Amino acid sequence: MTIFRPCIDLHAGSVKQIVGGTLSETLPESLKTNFTSLLPSSYYANLYKEQGLHGAHVIMLGPGNDDACREAVEAWPKGLQVGGGVNEGNAAEWVKNGAEKVIITSYLFPSGKFSLEHLKAVLAALDNDKEKLVIDLSCRKKGNGWWVAMNKWQTIADMELNQDSISLLEPYCSEFLIHAADNEGLQKGIDHELVRKLAEWCSIPVTYAGGGRGIQDLDLVKELSNGKVDLTIGSALDIFGGSGVKFEDCIAWNKKQANP
Repeated sequence: MTIFRPCIDLHAGSVKQIVGGTLSETLPESLKTNFTSLLPSSYYANLYKEQGLHGAHVIMLGPGNDDACREAVEAWPKGLQVGGGVNEGNAAEWVKNGAEKVIITSYLFPSGKFSLEHLKAVLAALDNDKEKLVIDLSCRKKGNGWWVAMNKWQTIADMELNQDSISLLEPYCSEFLIHAADNEGLQKGIDHELVRKLAEWCSIPVTYAGGGRGIQDLDLVKELSNGKVDLTIGSALDIFGGSGVKFEDCIAWNKKQANP
């Protein structure tokens, strides 16, 4: 059953919505920000908790976000997924500090090459409990397919997103998070074909993010994926300064799915 999943994106210690493809370590001035909140991360965590919006992800985009992330998970213990800089050394600590699950991305691709050893090491740090692990396969379009994008979506890794890669990774995690980095923050619509393919490839829960601009996109993702893919909407939401969709309408949409 397709549902709306909320997010908390952290950059430089603040809750922000950015254009994903503009994140860069070498050219920080290229960053394009859609919204910077004056409210703490705990405000959004409490908001999601009050509405029972499970499966929300907190993503730390670069350094300087640990305190803000801890504040969020302390506000809703065991209610949020934490990603951004997660590795075998800190995964268990984030769970201990209150994260429901941890999300791993770049750590799986040292020097841009997939490492099964790194994946197994993170899982071992979580006592081999794959229910605590989410794999983020955020990607960028390349040729006729999609390739994993790491390091703030700037580096294309050696893994193509397809049935083979999904089947390889599924035994090690409880769900996938897929940011379509070329669409992220642009509010120009979702990647229809990627949503279709994710529904075809994945047999575990998967959340798509990137380009959501209105409540109609929830209906669209539900139709394209036959209810198998969830959708995150960020920059278009009114709680993040957007004008495309009201947060309360997303809540109502979820309730309608649960009680048609």
